[in-house]
Amino acid sequence: MSVTLAQANRIVQAGLDFARARRFEPLTLAVLDTGGVLVSLAREDGAGLLRPDIAVAKAWGVLGLGIDNREIGRRAAAAPDFFTSVAALAGGRVLSVPGGVFVRDAQGRLLGAVGATGDTSLNDERAAVAGIRAAGLVPETGAEEDETDETDQTGA
Repeated sequence: MSVTLAQANRIVQAGLDFARARRFEPLTLAVLDTGGVLVSLAREDGAGLLRPDIAVAKAWGVLGLGIDNREIGRRAAAAPDFFTSVAALAGGRVLSVPGGVFVRDAQGRLLGAVGATGDTSLNDERAAVAGIRAAGLVPETGAEEDETDETDQTGA
């Protein structure tokens, strides 16, 4: 079972709507199925050229490693040489900052992942979470529930 095209499109649109309502920088959102295949992607006007690759990498990395971006970040900080090797093996499709979010159904089954980029990493994550919730699905970030409502000052 994987995220459907209709769900993926809803996630992307709702995530972008969330970002626009908060005047975030232009975002790019990517939704991947459980096999890491792109289902839906949107890059807002003004978003940088590399943003689609970054969004896919955020989502692909969590799927590929089976752990959330926050845990990836902790492991990268603890063993930077190992993380560099993993990123190289993954063709650069692993990032250690928030913005890659697992998508689950109400029963907890994995359906895919969303990657968002363009504003601060935590704002990217907030937009992904909002999109997932709007599609009636369950986001998993590795953060405490209220952490995704805060903003940070680092971007990726």
